[in-house]
Amino acid sequence: MSLGTNVLEFINDVFNTLGINLSPFIKQVIASISIFLFFIIIGWIVYHIFERYFTRWAKKTKTNLDDEILKNIKKPIYFFVILIGLYYAFETLIILGDYLEVFTFIFSIAEILLATFIITRVVNVVIAWYSKKSNKKKMSEHILFVLKKIINAIIFLFAFLIILYVLKIDLSGIVIGLGVGGIAIAFALQNVLGDMFSAFSIYFDKPFEIGDFIIVGEYSGTVKKIGMKSTRVQLLQGEELVLANSVLTTANVRNFKKLKKRRATFSFGVTYSTPSKKLKKIPDIVKEIIKKNEILEVDRIHFKEFGDFSLNFEVVYYIRNKNYTVYMDVQQEINLAIKEAFEKEGIEMAFPTQTIFLNKEN
Repeated sequence: MSLGTNVLEFINDVFNTLGINLSPFIKQVIASISIFLFFIIIGWIVYHIFERYFTRWAKKTKTNLDDEILKNIKKPIYFFVILIGLYYAFETLIILGDYLEVFTFIFSIAEILLATFIITRVVNVVIAWYSKKSNKKKMSEHILFVLKKIINAIIFLFAFLIILYVLKIDLSGIVIGLGVGGIAIAFALQNVLGDMFSAFSIYFDKPFEIGDFIIVGEYSGTVKKIGMKSTRVQLLQGEELVLANSVLTTANVRNFKKLKKRRATFSFGVTYSTPSKKLKKIPDIVKEIIKKNEILEVDRIHFKEFGDFSLNFEVVYYIRNKNYTVYMDVQQEINLAIKEAFEKEGIEMAFPTQTIFLNKEN
């Protein structure tokens, strides 16, 4: 027995008890209005619970995800309750009995669409929250927009299939058609789809972001834009390089944003005429120069080898800064300081020379 029938019987009993004689149609109208008002009150109570209790509880949590979800679903849920009340209100009117099946289909479709709308709003809120939390929104608004549209399209597709099921339409042919059509589209757009899925891979895996300095193969530059099909990199030479996303997900990418400290190596040579006593002082001289800079850390300094025209030293140090310009400024300061210190110590820097010994025969 349905809700409308129960309410109608209750109203009949009430009016019979009071001795009031009304026509069946008037009783049906009263029952219909009563049911509708009852669901309006239920909807108001549900909305009030969301507004007064759930919202207050959500404000106490650390994340604002629950706040946004409640903000986006409380009104649709209220309308969902009103829609159910409207259905039962119409059901009570026997005059509409011949059209009850049509009304049932209409209200079922409306409920499915409203439920789909609620789900899509929740999905959009979750995606926006995840993007903001992971600081990925700056990465690409276009990718975020397309991701929302794809997920929403899938949700609406399922809703469409449910509606067809409610309308008792055979889904086998439609499902087969969607499968064949999907395969045909996938083959026709396999390169585009490959780049698109690679964009999502970059978005979630985050090997690099906009503003990162990267090296891909022989190319190096700053990431300027990450799109659905390609990524744009501003090269050091000034020109813009456009790379397919599928290339970036299969290539080895060096990301200097992850660099905590840079390892630097340089060499220099002094002349063979340099005394051993001064050679022994060179590592200490260079070490003191490097230690004066707070962002530098000495790794090792060695008399490396006897070169063709010089005695070669190798220096390895770390710089706690990922900026390449800062690194070059520091290296310049070190080079100038070494040159100045060697001049004071009377140590001569080597340059390519060649000594020829002539053996004069009598």
